[in-house]
Formats: sequence, structure tokens, C-alpha cells
Amino acid sequence: MSKRKVRIVPPENFSENFKLITPKEKAVGLPAITSAMHHLAEEMGLLKGLKVISKMNQKGGFDCPGCAWPDPDDHRSSLGEYCENGAKALAEEATTKRVDPEFFKKYSVEEMSEWDDYTIGKSGRITHPMILRSGKSHYEPISWEDAFKHIADKLKALNNPDEAVFYTSGRTANETAFLYQLFAKQFGTNNLPDCSNMCHESSGSGLSETVGIGKGSVTLEDLHKADVIIVMGQNPGTNHPRMLSALEKCKKNGGKIVQVNPIPEAGTNAFIDPQSPISILKGGTQLSDLFLQVKINGDIAILKATMKLLLEKEKEQPGKVFDQEFIRTYAAGYDELIADLEKQDLTTLIAQSGVEKSQIETLVNYLVPTQKIIICWAMGLTQHENGVENIREVVNLLLLKGAIGIEGAGTCPVRGHSNVQGDRTMGIYEKPPTSLLDAIDKNFGITSPREHGYDVVDAIKAMNNNKVKVFMAMGGNFISATPDSQLTGEAIQNCDLTVQVSTKLNRAHLVTGKEALILPCIARSEQDIQSEGPQFVSMENSMGIVHSSQGTATPASEHLLSEVAIVCGIANATFGNSPINWEKYEQNYDFIRDEIERTIPGFDNYNQRVRIKKGFYLPNGARERKFNTKNGKANFTVNNVPNHQIDDKHFIMMTIRTHDQYNTTIYGMDDRYRGILNERRVILMNPDDMKATGLKKFDIVDLHSKYAGDVRKAINFKVIPFNIAKGCTATYFPEANVLVPIDSVAKISNTPASKFIVIEIIKK
Repeated sequence: MSKRKVRIVPPENFSENFKLITPKEKAVGLPAITSAMHHLAEEMGLLKGLKVISKMNQKGGFDCPGCAWPDPDDHRSSLGEYCENGAKALAEEATTKRVDPEFFKKYSVEEMSEWDDYTIGKSGRITHPMILRSGKSHYEPISWEDAFKHIADKLKALNNPDEAVFYTSGRTANETAFLYQLFAKQFGTNNLPDCSNMCHESSGSGLSETVGIGKGSVTLEDLHKADVIIVMGQNPGTNHPRMLSALEKCKKNGGKIVQVNPIPEAGTNAFIDPQSPISILKGGTQLSDLFLQVKINGDIAILKATMKLLLEKEKEQPGKVFDQEFIRTYAAGYDELIADLEKQDLTTLIAQSGVEKSQIETLVNYLVPTQKIIICWAMGLTQHENGVENIREVVNLLLLKGAIGIEGAGTCPVRGHSNVQGDRTMGIYEKPPTSLLDAIDKNFGITSPREHGYDVVDAIKAMNNNKVKVFMAMGGNFISATPDSQLTGEAIQNCDLTVQVSTKLNRAHLVTGKEALILPCIARSEQDIQSEGPQFVSMENSMGIVHSSQGTATPASEHLLSEVAIVCGIANATFGNSPINWEKYEQNYDFIRDEIERTIPGFDNYNQRVRIKKGFYLPNGARERKFNTKNGKANFTVNNVPNHQIDDKHFIMMTIRTHDQYNTTIYGMDDRYRGILNERRVILMNPDDMKATGLKKFDIVDLHSKYAGDVRKAINFKVIPFNIAKGCTATYFPEANVLVPIDSVAKISNTPASKFIVIEIIKK
């Protein structure tokens, strides 16, 4: 049977009313308040919106469906513990717009696939379980019982369990994630790819090897007390706006903020606290003390240059710059690191970083007198072929200073979606440790598979090679989030059945297998009432705090089920006489938490502690200088400086988000802080590069990426002059994901290298 003729990549036409204004130098303030209120009013009515959002991120309330930034342990603002993009996320989730059976009857998947991702996402909440039958172009309603049976029949008909893939987004709560991975293991596969594979997998890999835990070591309070915070490859003003309050507290306590990025970002530069009239009147707080405009993936070069200059000062004052006592007591590999630094040529390192020597010397002067150093990072470091090495090099600098396991110091990978870290803790991992598998087998009377499963990239390749017949996604927008968009879309169309557990419509509902199911679930902000009464779930934030989340709003439709109920329904239909009592878990989530306590270390007295309003911290060895590595030490590593020699005809491109976007969800068409309004098909270029290549502002170009002999193309982009490092360019995703090669991945972590694509720019 031929595949449906659906559009896999977003439409290539330009928006109307495009406007370019001066980029902002300050973030948040009154414009953020205005934007937040506009989105609430537009989607759900302002009064209702304010009532619902007043419970978001409050003790006893519900967790923001956006980012994983932690809430304060103690006082939380009565005016609101949320940011502009958190309000946008809630507005999209609690919208009054509905995607019901009549909607699906009106629009075919082919027609909807021609819409842009913004239009698709703005359609509204899905109200009924729906099925897209083989050979059909329109979804039709299906009962929950029939949907579960349909999935079970397809699963039981597979030749082996590894023909099924169970994907997870970071939205999934701990209770659902635990049951989901348990279901996969009972079924017989570790094919559990998740969004971590595409984002922070390099962080987990690099940190686990060097400090023994794949999570950050700092708390929110540490950020307030740091003397120096280095923000690398991250745009907190858009992606984690509440982080700006922590940076402001650091500044008020006398700390220094250093921004390392190819593009200057308003949020890291200055912050206007929207809850402070004084801050608004005074124009906010200058955050950035130093901006280092590094070339794309010049991070190892700048870190090595920094450490080499620190080494010179350590030789002048032995034991005064490096923490030799920490190194002797807790670390391994110091001599090898020093030998590597000795042989590095400082001039070459500085040239490869793209940063002036005097600026690096300023950073060194900040670092010399203190141990209270925190390095924060996001995908600007992880999504490279040397992404794991980038994280190792961050750790090297911190270990030299003894800047880990003490107040105001440590590692801070800033996670994306609000429970992506919790999902991994719950066992959503294609390479589960033997200890977890043994505990599951003992507690549940099953035999878990020991073979490693597919991560995201491996799953795409397996689907492309017809090795996967059933693909199920617990949230997310797999089509728009993944690399090599055209290949990914064609690969997923090889499946016999695709299943999406979702709240809203996205492109993954339109680019499907031969058959497709949409299973609509209740949202974070909505009440979850089961046979034994109202239920709550739990999340783990970026800093390892587990806390409850309980919605208060009426569900968007009476036909919705909770994620827990959906997993249990599929399990009951699939397994029949199972040693696991799936029905019990659906009735009362306390039973799930009891099982988590028995299975996952660190969850002692789970049901009691999760009811403490502020939540509880999970064990974190690095935070206590207990390094759970193979040798029991924090490990220095020697990492090569990437060699990025490209010719004059090519540029390095990275994908970025707009300010009206979170992950693949597009809330609006503006990138307000960068001054780009009502257009997404743009490429940001250094003005000198534009002049050298004969390009002018608003020229229309096509982008070609060549990798391993294959050429990928993205057409129709407008050239925008921008303050970006020379030789570097930036485009928005998902529009440019088609250019990211499936085989260009980080060593070890297998994370797609979405921040380093060599492109040729072809003027139309």
C-alpha cells in the first residue's frame, strides 16, 4: 500500500507582515506580563486563566507543563511562580478550542499536514480517542476499549518484542513513566527512546563518567551564593526565564555572571523583575559582567585556554589557584590533564575559540580567588559530535578549583521539559542498569530483557529499515523534534501502527504509520479522579527535587483518560493473566508509588515524603563529594580540541528556538528579544560574512548541508544580519531539522549534532 501524501517538513512559504526591529538588551519586565496575559485571555479567557495559573508551581498545586526549573524550597510568590512561557504553555493546554470528531471529519490528514506547525498546534485540545484506518485519510472515533484491544492485537502479532518502540517525552509524570517502562519490560523490550536522547544525553554520559551521577550537583540556593556563574550554550531568557531571578540574586550577593555563547542573549544580559515596581522603574538589573562570543563549538578551546592561563598562575602561587587538597583526596587523572594543558598552544586555542585573549584573562581573574563557581549549560554544549567531551571539559575546570560538593559551586545542566529528569530516574532508558532490571524482576515476578534497546536515532534507523512495526509515543511531537526530518517521516510511515498519547494536535498525528491512534489524556492543570478518588502525580525538577502535582481545572472532555489509566488499559488488554495487577495502579496512584519505593533507590517513604508540600531531595553523591564512578573518584579527562576547518564557501549552522516557542510547541510567530517578528524562515548571519559572500538583508536563500556524500536541502530562508560569531549562522527548528544528518551524532551519547551543521548558502 502506498504511503499517504502528507507533508513531513513545515511549509516553505513566508509569513505575511514580517518585521525586523532592534534586538532587545533586557528581558522580561512589562512586555512579558502583557504577553502572558494576552495568551491566557486568547486561549481561555483572562479571569479563568488567572484563576488556574494561580495554582501553577505553588505548593499543593500543579507543575508547570513547560520547563524543569526548580521552585523555591521556602517562600513562593503569591503574585505567581511562573514565567511568560509558562503562561503560554498553560494557555495552550487549557484552551477552550476543541479538536473533536467533527474537526477530524472536516479535515483530512493530507490537508492538515499542509498547515504550518503553529496552525496545527493552535487547533485545540483533542477530545476523543481517534483512529486513522489503513487506506483512509480521516480520523474516526473509536472507543477506549476498542483502542486498547487494537494496540494489544498489533503487539501480540509481532514476530518479536523488539519490533515495538515506546517513546517518552519529558511531560510524563513519575508514576506514568514507571508503569510505561514496566510495561515495555514485561512485553520484552528495552526500546525506550526519550527526549533526553536528543538533548541532554551528552550531559548524562559526561557527568556519569567524571563525577558519578548524570545529574547536576547544585541546588537553587547554590546559585544565589555563587561568586561566579558561567552560562554556556544556553538562552535562559527564553527557555528558562525563572532562572533569571536566581542570576539576579547572585548579582545582588556580589557574584559575577559570565555569558559564553555565539549570540548575545537579552535574558543573560539584563533582567527586569516583573513583580518588582522598583525593578521596572529602574530598568532592571544588569546581569552579564562578561560576554564571551565563542564560535559555535569553540567551547573546549575556550575552556582549555582558561585552564592553561590558570595553570600559569598556579605555578606562580602553588596551591593558591588550584585546590590541591581536593585533587589529592577526591580526584584522579590530574597529571594527565596537566600534561595535556602543557602541550597546548595558547595562541591556537584562542584563535579556535574566537574570543579575544584579554576577555579570557578577565574570566581567569574572576576564577582565581574563589571556589564558588557554577557552570550552567544546555544544548549549545551537548548537541555536537564532541558533546560528551564538552561536558567533560566543563567538569575539568570545576575539579581544578575544587568547585563541586561545596556551597555555591558545581555542575548545572539546565534540563528542558518539566519531568525529563524524572523519566530517566523512573527507568525510561534504553540501556537500563542491571540493578534496576534485577529489582523489577524480583518485585514483579517477570523476566526483564537484558539487551539494550533503541535510542531515538537507532529507532529512526530501525523504522527506516522496516525493523519496527509499532511505534507508541507518550507525549511529544516526534516528527518535529527529531533530526533529518524527511528521513524520519518516511521511516515512521513504514510502521503498521503508530500511537500518540496527547493533549493537542501536532505534526506527529499527521505523519503516521499505515494505521494511527490518538489517545487523548488529561493535562497537568486538570483534575484526575479515579475510582478511589482524586489523584496526584509527582515530578523531579532539574535539581533532583521530587514534588507533587495536582490539577484543579475540569478536564477538557469527559472522554479523556489519565496517562496512568491509558498505560494500564493497554497492559490489561495485552497481558491477560499477568503477575502484575495493572488495574490496582489505575485506581489509586499510591500503589504505584509503593512499587517505585521498592524498586528505585532514594524513594524511601515515598508516599509520606511526596505529601510534604515542598517535596524532597533525591540522593546526589556529587553534591556530597561521594563520587560513584568505577574508581570512586572524580575523574579528570583529556579531551581533544575539535578541528573545524571549513572552506570559505561554507558556514557552521546551529538550530535555535524563538521566544514564542518551547521545544516543538510554537506559541506565536515572534522572536521578540532578537527583534524578528512574524517570520520563522530566517537565517541569522554575521554582517561581515554577508558582505564577503555578496548577500544583503532579506535576500532569499536555500540552505544545503552535505554529510557523508549526501546533500540535504531546506529552501526559502530570509537572510537577517545579526550579532553572531563570524563564520556561524543560526536557524529555527523544526524548520531547519531537515538539514541535520541522522548520522551526525555525539560520540557515546548518540545525541544528534543539531548545533553543528556545515551548510552552503545558495542565493535564489
